[in-house]
Amino acid sequence: MAVQGSSDVLVDELYETTHGLRQFVEARLREKGASVARLRALRMLASAEEPLRMRDLSERAGIAARTATTIVDSLERDALVERVRHPRDRRAFLLRLTDEGRRCHSEAEDVDRLALAEATARLSAPDREQLRTLLARIREATG
Repeated sequence: MAVQGSSDVLVDELYETTHGLRQFVEARLREKGASVARLRALRMLASAEEPLRMRDLSERAGIAARTATTIVDSLERDALVERVRHPRDRRAFLLRLTDEGRRCHSEAEDVDRLALAEATARLSAPDREQLRTLLARIREATG
């Protein structure tokens, strides 16, 4: 049972479930030297059609610029990301995955996929579809 944190137990259970999923995946990623935050940044950079500015990364990831900087600094220290000069704005830098960054991104995606498959293994195909439908209704009501 969820700890009561709002006026709706369903909302509390949704929060507790998503929080638990994140911790579950985080533990699996940590075994490989990764984290959910680092995976999200790597994912954004890998899916971008061209290198991103720090501001673009923070906006796409929905995180504060300071948080994005901390994550990118860590990725850069580990030689997963490099900062390159913007070709038209000499004050700006662009973020680009290194070859090692692409390898680590691929490995972290595999860990994430396996962890989520394990966490949701007890849901049948109809259960999954029903849950997606119900969650979509909540998103529609709040979007």
